Amino acid sequence: MRPRRPIRTGHPRRQATRTGRLPFLAMRAFGLDVGTRTVGVALSDPLGITAQTLTTLRRTGLRADLAALQRLAKAHEVTHAVVGLPLNMDGSEGASAARSRAFGAALAKALELPVEYWDERLSTVAANRALRETDASRQRRRELVDQVAAAFILQGWLDAHRPGLPGEDE
Repeated sequence: MRPRRPIRTGHPRRQATRTGRLPFLAMRAFGLDVGTRTVGVALSDPLGITAQTLTTLRRTGLRADLAALQRLAKAHEVTHAVVGLPLNMDGSEGASAARSRAFGAALAKALELPVEYWDERLSTVAANRALRETDASRQRRRELVDQVAAAFILQGWLDAHRPGLPGEDE
């Protein structure tokens, strides 16, 4: 019996076998909504298609924050980090964006992972709106808003970086 040869598909990074199945690709990414008091954390699925909420970290200091994120990254085999960049409504960067960039630089050094920045304008507004549609109490919504905002940030990044599949407009 001859070994299976891969069949080229329209997806540049994946190849199907003769059975039509795609091989498993491990690509986990963190999405981070960095605030002054908390860091919302979201995680992509292993194929890099969807973002799910993970946790909200209470900030206690840069070293402790990075250590907590390092533990999470190791536990979930994270390969990329996406830090929300709070741009002003006109697209310019202010003091908050500078703090996010500084946090991202420290994160890249501590985790030895590539860090990218993603526009997070209105992510918290969208997260609050999505949480209001649930039956969660106000207290519970307050606890979840940062991680839901992180999931919105990460999902936007994932959608923008997903290669086109056959039949999709490019």
